[in-house]
Amino acid sequence: MSSEIRALEPKALWNKFADLNAVPRPSKKEERVIQFMKDFGNSLGLETIEDEVGNVIIRKPASKDMEDRKPIVMQSHLDMVHQKNNDTVFDFDKQGIEMFVEGDWVKAKGTTLGADNGLGVATIMAILESDSIAHPALEALFTIDEETGMTGAKGLKGGLLKGEILLNLDTEEDDEIGVGCAGGVDVTATRDYKEEETPEFKIGYTITVKGLQGGHSGMQIHEGLGNANKLMNRLLFDGFENYGLRIAEIDGGSLRNAIPRESNAVVAIDSIHEEAFEAEMKAHVDVLKTEFKTMEPDLEIIVSKTETPEKIMDLGVQEGLTRALYAAHNGVYRMSPDIEGLVETSNNIARVIVKDGAIKIGCLTRSSVESTKQDLANTLRAVFELTGCEVELSGDYPGWAPNMDSDILKVMVPIYERLNNGEKPNVAACHAGLECGILGTNYPEMDMISFGPNIKGAHSPDERAQISSAQKYWEFVLEILKNIPKA
Repeated sequence: MSSEIRALEPKALWNKFADLNAVPRPSKKEERVIQFMKDFGNSLGLETIEDEVGNVIIRKPASKDMEDRKPIVMQSHLDMVHQKNNDTVFDFDKQGIEMFVEGDWVKAKGTTLGADNGLGVATIMAILESDSIAHPALEALFTIDEETGMTGAKGLKGGLLKGEILLNLDTEEDDEIGVGCAGGVDVTATRDYKEEETPEFKIGYTITVKGLQGGHSGMQIHEGLGNANKLMNRLLFDGFENYGLRIAEIDGGSLRNAIPRESNAVVAIDSIHEEAFEAEMKAHVDVLKTEFKTMEPDLEIIVSKTETPEKIMDLGVQEGLTRALYAAHNGVYRMSPDIEGLVETSNNIARVIVKDGAIKIGCLTRSSVESTKQDLANTLRAVFELTGCEVELSGDYPGWAPNMDSDILKVMVPIYERLNNGEKPNVAACHAGLECGILGTNYPEMDMISFGPNIKGAHSPDERAQISSAQKYWEFVLEILKNIPKA
């Protein structure tokens, strides 16, 4: 309940988060949250503007005795990933997020929580509203469409911001100070195919893969989580040779930046193989559950009879598709040779749609090294083009190169150590796509840093924000603002 969330400490932060989460804010449909943020800035009597692409900027003068400090930009994105459990009835376009407290965590009822990046947005709102928090001259930058293309950051023009330091509040580990991130590119393979009438001797089945954890396709790509599209392809791969299996439809995954949790397929097999097919599928399911019993204990694969589909794929195209999906790389491609434990390059086979004579496969390729990103994108392109697909590379965005000599980093590290009994923060680059790299193309001299509270399971219905971590993070924010260097 909203009242339960509003009672949490720090109240200033959680109350603004509750206000924000009452506003539907899917990527590419941010009209309501843009207006919400403009109304908020105007209600405070602060200079509030919307730029050409929909980013909102709110300017607040320095508090008393902070006028001689470097001006700063505090930045978070307004949109959120919309994912829900299969059995959850929820309309993201109309409903606010339904939250509850469980122990030390804030969660949502069967949907994503929106803590990514809603807690960052709420932090900035609380500071804008406060008349007691010390801060230098402040520009609040609320970008749009970070989750599905970073078009807000891409569309922000140079010269609009005056700040010298940018605090990006989009990191999800409270002991981490981010100094770099991966860039990305969307790889989309498409082709048409001829549908055939299903022969009379065939019978229909549905195959469903569900119960996977899903998660962030950058931050969690190294964890060995199951990808529903790859698991489904394993089930379909040998089906024709053994049982005359023909594919009618596949619908797997959802957003490019979310590891696929579910996939559904409709197939037809030769009726004479019914008993053998069901036995073989059961054996496949047992193998997959054994493989993933540690990482995916709730994996569920259901094979059930259904009405025989009227149309099926051209066999040659089907064979090409299943082979391409087997060959296409998914997961970590290369670890960084320079930063221990950092994924350098990866790919997420995020979306597979086969229906009505059309195939569409969507991937998100990430890398902190531009040449390796292009190498993996070309690897995928080659695989899909060999099957007759047209391949488009789009939505390309740059990474953010680490600057270990950053002035704001030198301020933040000792503050963190002082607040946490001498514990050192983890100063690191991440494998997510932060907006800092894009913003840096038009603001190359701006000193940038990223940090935030503990958020687990982002981009999935298991998303949750840690209450004690939010308190730790809030204190860190306030101390940083008080210690911004003099201009």
